[in-house]
Amino acid sequence: MAQQRGSEATDQRRRRQLVRAVVASAVGTSIEWYDFFLYGFAAGTIFAELFFPTSDPTTGLLLALGTYFGGFAARPIGAAIFGHYGDRIGRKATLIITLLTMGVATALVGLVPTYEQIGIWGGILLTLLRLLQGISVGGEWGGSVLLATEWGRTRGGRRGFLGSWPQFGVPVGLVLGYLALEVFQPLHPYWGWRIPFLLSIVMAAIGLYIRLGILETPVFEKVVRENRVERVPVRLVIARNWREIVLSALLRTGQQAPFYIFTVFILTYATTTLGFERSDVYSYVIAAGLVSLVTVPFWGYVSDLVGRRRLYMIGAALMVVWSFVYWPLLDTRVPALVFLAIVLAAPIHDIQYGPQATFIAESFTGRLRYSGASLGYQLASVTAGGPAPLIAVWLYATYGSSLSIAIYMAICAAISVVAAWALKDRSQQDYAVEYDEARPAASQ
Repeated sequence: MAQQRGSEATDQRRRRQLVRAVVASAVGTSIEWYDFFLYGFAAGTIFAELFFPTSDPTTGLLLALGTYFGGFAARPIGAAIFGHYGDRIGRKATLIITLLTMGVATALVGLVPTYEQIGIWGGILLTLLRLLQGISVGGEWGGSVLLATEWGRTRGGRRGFLGSWPQFGVPVGLVLGYLALEVFQPLHPYWGWRIPFLLSIVMAAIGLYIRLGILETPVFEKVVRENRVERVPVRLVIARNWREIVLSALLRTGQQAPFYIFTVFILTYATTTLGFERSDVYSYVIAAGLVSLVTVPFWGYVSDLVGRRRLYMIGAALMVVWSFVYWPLLDTRVPALVFLAIVLAAPIHDIQYGPQATFIAESFTGRLRYSGASLGYQLASVTAGGPAPLIAVWLYATYGSSLSIAIYMAICAAISVVAAWALKDRSQQDYAVEYDEARPAASQ
């Protein structure tokens, strides 16, 4: 009887920690992505004029988006650095460091003098801080996903649903970032846009308070208890799981490239090419973000029912089709149809994004999971997410037609279909048992 009560008490403590871990993951990633997206939105609208003024507007925009891309280029570096420590000292401690790094870097962006004040040094400082943002995000994602999923049941269960909550932070950050610029930028041409960046310090403090109350995950504690911590986990995971790392990066191509076109390039395209007011476009993208607040966890839940790989392939295939629907709707210049295109892009994109975190994390064994998942996820930032707005600007400037961008998006989505098919589905495999010690689960 006493043993049964002890077991029930342990289960209750685990459930409480699971709830706290999911909340901490969602709140932490929301803050990180608020910071990261805020820069992207500003780069696509106001940074070209403030920090990179040129006689050619396209050149100024490309320079501003170039600093934006720098954050993506730094993300694999952050994945390697924080992945190493996440697999050596634990998920919790590493996540505290990433949150503080992002909060300080973003707040400092709000203090950078413009080109008019210190010349090109403003752009240089902006680029360096963007690199710090990228390094932080590179380490944040993997730890947040593991914090949520490694507190859940180790076999089957709701792992896809749990892993969708760190992804939930993306639409939250998206909405908050857009709203912050929409509210504060009009207040003053010089300091209005700075307020959302400075507020990052307050948000980071809130996130830090929440994360300090979370215990280390049972999966990592088991690795420590069994003396299985690797000395150089990044090197080992590259040597033995390079295939999973590459496939994880390719898996994200058809999700990440369209996403940054839907959320960053659209600001420039809708305001300059289509002639819409910036405030209207902000409102449309905010509405899409609000839809994702529901559809991201929904598709994560569905992946627990039908399997991660199957759902992901469906989502990527739909993105191929949507690429050729999205642009004709935009090019009608009819407000209702433009709104429809921007909002419908969210649930279609989320079919991939909802189950993506768990699908990738499950591909790596526990003692190498932070390093492997982070590297695979963040490599796509260099090949897909970061270049996407730049490629879209170049394609439209070169061919003068949105069809070229649609073809680019469709190719990216087709790559994801193939990658998802090639990546093993470990939905039913025990998450806590090292994969090289367990009997391999049948591929689904």
